[in-house]
Order: sequence, then C-alpha cells, then structure tokens
Amino acid sequence: MFVVSKFLVALADILSMVLTIFYWLILVRVLISWVSPDPHNPIVQFLYKVTEPILYRIRKMLPINFRIGIDISPLIAFLAIVFLRSFLVSTLLDLASRIG
Repeated sequence: MFVVSKFLVALADILSMVLTIFYWLILVRVLISWVSPDPHNPIVQFLYKVTEPILYRIRKMLPINFRIGIDISPLIAFLAIVFLRSFLVSTLLDLASRIG
C-alpha cells in the first residue's frame, strides 16, 4: 500500500501544480485583456491558445440571459480551480495518508 500512497501524493502534487499554472495563465490573460494587446504577439497567442478551450466551454454553459456584457468566464474558472484545489487535492492527500 506504500506505493499506492506515494502515487496518490504525487498525483495530488501534479494536479495542484497544473491547477496553479492554469490559475496564473487565466489571471495574466485577464490582465492583458485590459490593455488591448497585440494579437500577433507570441505570448498573447500562447495565452489565448491555452486558456480559450476552458473559457469557451464555460461561456457555452452560461445561459443567454446570464451574459451581462462582461465576460465572467474567468471568474467562474477561478472558482472552479479553487474548488478543485481545496476539494480534490486535499481529498487525494487525505486518502494517501489513510492508505499509507
């Protein structure tokens, strides 16, 4: 069971890092969108290519009457990331401590 416990800890750490990276990428995209960036800039293109699939799915799930003129999909993505980090990662770590 020691191996399974260590695997779950590693999985929780990787998941936490991935969620943190997505959090920062979305935050940088939001901040850059306030200054109307050059769309041909490679950094801007990278940010859009990485974050748009997530934000697009959130925008599609929002009802039509909930769209209020500003894009709230980053806010919903932040809440989802915080939830996943606090629930899923801590659950994996707790499960690993009970197994090991």
